[in-house]
Amino acid sequence: MHPEYRFVEGIFEELDAPGEWYLDKPSRTLYYYPKPDVDLKTGIVEGPQLRSLVEFRGAKGIRLSGFTFKHTKRTFMDNREPILRSDWTIYRGGALHFLGADNCQVEDCVFEDLGGNAIFVDGKNRGLAFRRCRIENIGANGVAFVGDPKAVRSPLLNYDKRQTYAAMDKQAGPKTDDYPFECLVEDCLIARTGRVEKQTAPVEIDMARRITIRHCSIYEVPRAGINIGDGCWGGHIIEGCDVFDTVLETGDHGSFNSWGRDRYWGLTDEDMTLGHHPELAALDAIEPITLRNNRWRCDHGWDIDLDDGSSRYVIENNLCLNGGIKNREGFDRVVQNNVMVANSFHPHVWFHNSGDVFRRNIVFTPYQPIGVATPWGKEVDYNFLHTPGVPTVSPAQELAHQSGRDEHSLVGDAEFVDPATGDFRVRPTSPALELGFKNFPMSTFGVRPPQPSRHRPPTADPGRQT
Repeated sequence: MHPEYRFVEGIFEELDAPGEWYLDKPSRTLYYYPKPDVDLKTGIVEGPQLRSLVEFRGAKGIRLSGFTFKHTKRTFMDNREPILRSDWTIYRGGALHFLGADNCQVEDCVFEDLGGNAIFVDGKNRGLAFRRCRIENIGANGVAFVGDPKAVRSPLLNYDKRQTYAAMDKQAGPKTDDYPFECLVEDCLIARTGRVEKQTAPVEIDMARRITIRHCSIYEVPRAGINIGDGCWGGHIIEGCDVFDTVLETGDHGSFNSWGRDRYWGLTDEDMTLGHHPELAALDAIEPITLRNNRWRCDHGWDIDLDDGSSRYVIENNLCLNGGIKNREGFDRVVQNNVMVANSFHPHVWFHNSGDVFRRNIVFTPYQPIGVATPWGKEVDYNFLHTPGVPTVSPAQELAHQSGRDEHSLVGDAEFVDPATGDFRVRPTSPALELGFKNFPMSTFGVRPPQPSRHRPPTADPGRQT
């Protein structure tokens, strides 16, 4: 439990602050402690009665624009269905619920003050798009894409479950087409989700394929801003997003979090730590997952957290403002051309023959490994250890000692353009450019159309960053 944030209700004696209410069910009496600006003679009392407001089943070509969705009942304690190899559970429903839909669009809509999920994309759906929506003050997930476990080969629905290589289905890809495919969330502002259910995310992806999250602003949430719960079936693209103020009520997580608890993970008759059968990771993660041109900030975990077997990722051109990048055990991850402000790279318990690559990145501190045998991965080199005010460039011997590689990596001043305002491009004279680092835009993160917001974007901390 969080040391400060607690939730208690149904206690009449606690009705002691403006805005609070208590319902005495036996006497059918509602008590309300009004706020100073509320006139009870003209006030309107609204009570939610439905968990879902609109459901589309088998719909094709529907377009919603300009609607506001408010006031659904909470689904806390109704979210009993487990997700693959996870301690998360879900409730298959939301204020807006799609099942078996095709080429539907939701644009310029508002979702606020909802008790459960805002949008739930359930099972087989194709080509859904959500653009320019504002999603705030949500009890559970913002937008959830969740397929049917029946589409997964050799599925395990509990974190502690394990299986054998001998008995595992070794055919690649999904078993059925009961999963979201080629869907889009673009230019959406998503804030303060997980108000009641903490094992949630503004964008949740499970048992889905080719989901694109583009230019979204996400903040003030109890866990990750974007969570991918498994490797099934990859092809996702996360780009241009601005994600901050995350992991505010939980731990062991990041602004971006993923798990790869797929069928290969934790086999009881094969020692995966020795790198046996690395090809198994591609049975479920049949396409790479890409994170590019995003800005992340997590002050209570990692900016990017690839956990528990997450495999086949390409992470490039990301600005990480505080928590660094973590790659736990998995296969075939490429981390390149990222800036890790005030932090570094966190490799954790890598498999032998992982095939991992870490190159042309700028880090602010030495690496922070846990249980990784040297030499690391397939390639770890051409990285730059930023040391402010040190104009002399020299070999990054500490990085080379840690990784057993980094033969060409350097240490010195990266010569950032204006770190005090969050511009971590490097100047034309920067030695990082000699290693192949390439500047990427620093002013295109998050939603592009003007969006009403009560929160400022993340700021740089000049004291830590320069």
